[in-house]
Amino acid sequence: MPNEPMPGIPFQELDTPALLLDLDKLERNIERMARFFADKPSSLRPHAKTHKCPQVALRQLEAGAIGITCAKVSEAETMAQAGIQDILIANEVVGRQKIDRLTDLTQRCNVMIAVDNAENVAALSHACRAKGVSLRILVEVDIGMRRCGVQPGVPTLELAQQVSLASCLQFTGLMAYEGHLVMIVDAQEREARVRQTMIPLQQTCELLQREGLPVQIASGGGTGTYDITGTCPPTTEVQAGSYVFMDSTYLKVRPEFEPALTVLSTVVSRPASGRIVTDAGRKSMTQEFGWPQPLGIHGASVRSLSEEHGILDLAEPDVVRLRPGDKIRFIPSHCCTTVNLYDNLNVIQGDVLVNIWPIAARGCAQ
Repeated sequence: MPNEPMPGIPFQELDTPALLLDLDKLERNIERMARFFADKPSSLRPHAKTHKCPQVALRQLEAGAIGITCAKVSEAETMAQAGIQDILIANEVVGRQKIDRLTDLTQRCNVMIAVDNAENVAALSHACRAKGVSLRILVEVDIGMRRCGVQPGVPTLELAQQVSLASCLQFTGLMAYEGHLVMIVDAQEREARVRQTMIPLQQTCELLQREGLPVQIASGGGTGTYDITGTCPPTTEVQAGSYVFMDSTYLKVRPEFEPALTVLSTVVSRPASGRIVTDAGRKSMTQEFGWPQPLGIHGASVRSLSEEHGILDLAEPDVVRLRPGDKIRFIPSHCCTTVNLYDNLNVIQGDVLVNIWPIAARGCAQ
């Protein structure tokens, strides 16, 4: 196994590929988002699937977040181990093994989960009753993403009523994510479509209220829509995640946040004047949102990624002096999935490595 690098060295001395986190940019991103929500009707419950790192989650909480969102039970277990007490698992928890872990988790922290079908509600109620625990429930509503969720209106009411009648379950509210709209680049179009999408959710909240089921929490939103959902009824909390790190895709939508996350790579070959090959490929940077963005190399663009190599084309090769052994950095096109490829975040300030934070929830997909 390689020797672990020591804080205090220049980050350029790190072996590669390596995931770098600029501490100053991270802190500014956290502060900027916290400042927005300080006087808004909604609160911030940031999504830990982006960073999977308790050290980042704790900083978000210190800045004013009301709790943490997780994608999976195993991710929530990791955050609870770090002492985080208020956790939303923004997903359906289905199957005996996962429900068993979930009910154990409720004995360690205050958990809330999403549901969208009656059979799951019955299974959760039975498991909670067997262990003598109680669980907060949000009914997930499909407001256009066409993923999970029941339809607004009467279908949501009927499931909420089943939750409210189930022993050991607390109907707490609704969850609805406008994920199909978060990447719309045009700000006016994005806002108009999000506000229109929230109308059926608001109407559903009013229906539940009339039927004696007040909605305490309406949870949703993301980095692309935080300032819309955060000020748009009925939302009470926003699950933005990517803002802490950012990526080249989200920067087109949210330039007010800074790219704190980069991948450090080494040039391993320059077989032609107009082509550079690095040691960071698909196993180091994901590409489902497009190619990563090379930093500080005039006229460079990623042509392709293979498993272990990144191939860059140079528009003006005569002005680029890079040779094998030199280091370059990339902004990932998708921060969340890229983070999940690494064990650690190498925390830097300026050119210096100042800390190493374990990505403790890496691979927590259960």
